[in-house]
Amino acid sequence: MTDAAVADRIQFAFTIMFHYLFPITTMGLGPLIVLLSTLHLVKGDQKYAVAAKFWARIFAINFATGVVTGIPMEFQFGTNWATFSRFSGGIVGQTLSMEGWFAFFLESSFLGIFLFGEKRVSPFVHWLSGVLLALGALISGFFIVATDAWMQHPVGYRIEHGVAHLTSFWALVSNPFAWWQYVHVINGAFVAGSILMGSIGAYYLLSGRHTEFGRLSITIAVAAGAIFSVTQIFPTGDMNAKNVVEYQPVKQAAYEGLFQSQQCASEAIIGMPSTEQHKLLDPIQIPCALSFLAYGEFRHTVLGLNAFPKNMWPPVQVTYYAYHVMVGLGTIFLGVMFLGIFLWWRKWLFDAKWFLWVLMLLLPFPYIANEAGWVTTEVGRQPWLIWGVMQTAQGASPATTVTAGETIFTLLGFAGMYMLIGLLFLFLAGRELFRGPDDQPSTEVPAPAEPQASPPISAAE
Repeated sequence: MTDAAVADRIQFAFTIMFHYLFPITTMGLGPLIVLLSTLHLVKGDQKYAVAAKFWARIFAINFATGVVTGIPMEFQFGTNWATFSRFSGGIVGQTLSMEGWFAFFLESSFLGIFLFGEKRVSPFVHWLSGVLLALGALISGFFIVATDAWMQHPVGYRIEHGVAHLTSFWALVSNPFAWWQYVHVINGAFVAGSILMGSIGAYYLLSGRHTEFGRLSITIAVAAGAIFSVTQIFPTGDMNAKNVVEYQPVKQAAYEGLFQSQQCASEAIIGMPSTEQHKLLDPIQIPCALSFLAYGEFRHTVLGLNAFPKNMWPPVQVTYYAYHVMVGLGTIFLGVMFLGIFLWWRKWLFDAKWFLWVLMLLLPFPYIANEAGWVTTEVGRQPWLIWGVMQTAQGASPATTVTAGETIFTLLGFAGMYMLIGLLFLFLAGRELFRGPDDQPSTEVPAPAEPQASPPISAAE
């Protein structure tokens, strides 16, 4: 691979990983905002409306930042990946353009109604705007995943004169690789949204501010987080992994650090893959578990990396460690959420300060897990840009057109620009957190008023 192609990959990885931090929040918070709005519509309790509006403001900040950070990626398809764009633009352009319609038009329109139209529209219309806001975020995410899924498992196309042409839009959006990948990605965002809500609620309880809002946020977060932590593992994670086993078995071998094909293959809990020695060093394994998880049979043979040409191996260490970070953090989320359910059942949840600290400090880790999941998926696809059709080195712009030095220079520019955007985001989000929810009844005991001296009585009186 040329130096220019390597630089192109680094730049795209940096920009997309930074950008993805913000769609995680919008996709994850959307359904929870709808839940709060529904509770307000049904029960008429103002505390639900206050909470929904607060989280919608957090949604809006993330949405705006996501739009700004996502724009440069569109240009990179034309500058750094011109060969890929020329070959597959007629296919990926379909889903990417539809994502833009939903993200820019549907989300932005109904976000404005939800935030500023509460007094101007009926309660039902206000609630409906929240539903459509969340729906826009979820549909937007689907078209992005459908684009990636076509690159993972290309379907519904033919090649004429060196260009891929779409033969069936239905095949593109019903790609068997897309649907389980999509629900797994969205479910991961739901986990992140739940933990974000619980973490901020824990912060307010620990600081003694907006305690009613904090209790409500933690209650919803623990209940939703427990459900989504389970569904992240089964069925979404399990079925997505089965797709990888069926369509990309070499990636599955890299996930597990499995160098030799094995009957009754063991599941590695921890270990260090060595590409020099072709084995997993110092592993802790569950015997035959990988065969059962992959094929439903304990004695089934699982293909190892040795079953594939070495030039078709993905970067084994990066894929292996990213996968295990994702799985390990998902297991921790499951444990923390069910511990929260237990404390809730025992009526200790809001008074257990140690758990509130755990919940508050858990905030960055679902974002790390989601990013690790995408690293697993995309690095594990290498050396293919479009699986079985085009290798990554073939999709980059010619080095004579876009040099490595130019790409590195613009990467430094992106880094500086994104640092400023990140600081602005932290300022705006921090200001909202300091401000807290609107119209929240104060739980603080007011200080007694200072006694005032009676005015002197004049002689005229």
